[in-house]
Amino acid sequence: MAEQKENMRVTRMAKKRAMESIESQLQPSKKTRVVLGEISNNAVRSDPSNTQNPKPRSKKVKKPVKVQDPVVVEKLSDPQMCETYVTDIYEYLHNMEREDKRRPMSDYIEKVQKDVTVNMRGVLVDWLVEVAEEYKLLSDTLYLTVSYIDKFLSTNVLNRQRLQLLGVSSMLIAAKYEEISPPHTEDFCYITDNTYTKQEVVKMEADVLKALKFEMGNPTVKSFLRRFTKVAQEDYETPNLHLEFLGYYLAELSLLEYGCLKFLPSIVAASVMFLSRFTLKPNLHPWNLALEQLCGYKPSDLKECVMILHDLQSSRRAANLVAVREKYKQHKFKGVSELSSPLTIPASFFEDVQEL
Repeated sequence: MAEQKENMRVTRMAKKRAMESIESQLQPSKKTRVVLGEISNNAVRSDPSNTQNPKPRSKKVKKPVKVQDPVVVEKLSDPQMCETYVTDIYEYLHNMEREDKRRPMSDYIEKVQKDVTVNMRGVLVDWLVEVAEEYKLLSDTLYLTVSYIDKFLSTNVLNRQRLQLLGVSSMLIAAKYEEISPPHTEDFCYITDNTYTKQEVVKMEADVLKALKFEMGNPTVKSFLRRFTKVAQEDYETPNLHLEFLGYYLAELSLLEYGCLKFLPSIVAASVMFLSRFTLKPNLHPWNLALEQLCGYKPSDLKECVMILHDLQSSRRAANLVAVREKYKQHKFKGVSELSSPLTIPASFFEDVQEL
């Protein structure tokens, strides 16, 4: 009897060990935590110490192509440049900027408005630059804000007392479109010293959206400036921050100028690059074949816009509007607003030649 009990105990122990062995094989392998950048395309890296995992079937994997060109390496390492699709993207933006429905009237103050003047528009934009700085908004938000204002004023007569209301409501829409954490409606009421109520801001917001037909995404000068700056720096050994910030500065100055509304955003962006390169290297031709091919503009196409920007830079225009100039005096922008260019641009720089 004792022997029979012993045999049963041994049998139960054997079964228990067998079950434990099976369970250990069926138990999912533990996976180590990895940061997002360590995640591969299809799977999370498993614990190399776990020998229970079955070996994956061997697959023929193509060896990565070795890229020797450092410029190509830099472009491939920057996912925001979208090198595979960049040509198609900018062709789409060029087509979009030419659509009449996306462009404001270049003479709406003369033909539509009765109480709003060119100077009032400039003062409003200058103040909005300060508001964007106060709330640390993206420059894209500022550009969209100004485009919304010009589109609204192209079709709606507005009293001067409501011009500031239009400005903050337009910036509220642009911030909601561009920012991760946009300011609240109450913030824009506060920034106007509570001149307008929350209800008034919301009502104007609705009116602006109707005027835009809810099409809030438009190509701006900043949309094209990103790519033009990249190509303009190719003849520099290292990225030139002065050229980049100077381009941003001149582009924001163009927002103040009512006369720039007649130019396509891509023409303003190209003119900004032309003048930026002339400012930093006035003895060299500011345009080249690479820029002409990329931007699609010859020097003669840019002359009128460049001259307006040159007047803005030299304070021959909008001298009383100082927000942009003060902004780019800061150390983080390399003080580019204090840079000056020669008083005149050689006429030969605007002549079209086969090879620049």
